[in-house]
Amino acid sequence: MNTSVFAGTRSIQRQEWRRGELCENGDTVVAEVPIALVYNGVSHVVMMATPQDLEDFALGFSLSEGILERPGQLLGVDVHTHKLGLELHIEIPARAFMALKERRRNLTGRTGCGLCGAESLEQAMPASRPVTTALSLPPAAIGAALNRMQARQSLRGETGAAHGAAFCSAEGEVLFLREDVGRHNALDKVLGALQRAGASPQGFLLVSSRASYEMVAKAASANVPVLVAVSAATSLAIEHAQVCGLTLLGLVQGERHLVYTHPQRMRAEA
Repeated sequence: MNTSVFAGTRSIQRQEWRRGELCENGDTVVAEVPIALVYNGVSHVVMMATPQDLEDFALGFSLSEGILERPGQLLGVDVHTHKLGLELHIEIPARAFMALKERRRNLTGRTGCGLCGAESLEQAMPASRPVTTALSLPPAAIGAALNRMQARQSLRGETGAAHGAAFCSAEGEVLFLREDVGRHNALDKVLGALQRAGASPQGFLLVSSRASYEMVAKAASANVPVLVAVSAATSLAIEHAQVCGLTLLGLVQGERHLVYTHPQRMRAEA
C-alpha cells in the first residue's frame, strides 16, 4: 500500500518572489483529496478532505449526520485507493441502511457548505436532540485549551492551511485533537475519536473556525454541552444553540470571549 496516499501533507515545488527576485524552492502543503463515503456498497457522498484519521471521520460523519444512532452500529470500515481519490467502504446494519436510502441526498463536493444538496427545508434543518450533559466551565480553561490546541496542530504548523478541532476537559486539557483541510471534517474526526473511545461528553469542543449552524448541530448530536469557536458565530448557529440547550462561545482572544447562549455553564472564578 502506498502510505503517502494517507499523509496529511504533500511536498511541492513553487516559485517565490522575494526582494525583487523570483526563485524556485520547495514547500509543504496540506493534502486535499476526494474521499467517497460508501455505505453497504452504495456511494453516498464525496467529501474533499485530508486523508488522515479516516475511521474517526467515518464514525463521526455517520453519527453527526444521523446515519447511525450509536457507535456500535458501525460494523466496519475499509479504505480503497483509486487514481482519483479514496473510498471509505462503511458497513452498517440493514435497518440503518434502509433509512439512509429513503433520505439519500446528493451532497457531492461539500467542503464549506454543510447543507448543499438538501431537497427541502425540513431535510436541511432537522431538529436536534436537546443537550443534557452538565458542565461547569471556568473561563480560564478556554484560553488554556486554545494555546494547547494551537501548539499541537502539526498540520497547521507545517502548512498554515489546516483547521483544527479539539475535545477538551473542563480544566482545559486537550483530550482529542484532529485536523483537516475542512472545518466540518475536522469536527467530525474529533467527534469520531471521542465516541470510538467511549469517552464522556462532559467537556467542550474547540474549533479553529467560525461557528455555523451545522457545527452546532454536530456538537449537539454528540451531547457535548459547549462549543467554542475561535471566530464568530452565525445567526442561525446562535438560534439553534439556544433551542437545543448548547452553550455557544466565539471570538476567543486571550482572556476575552463572547458567550452567545446558555451562560449558566460558565463558572465565575474567584
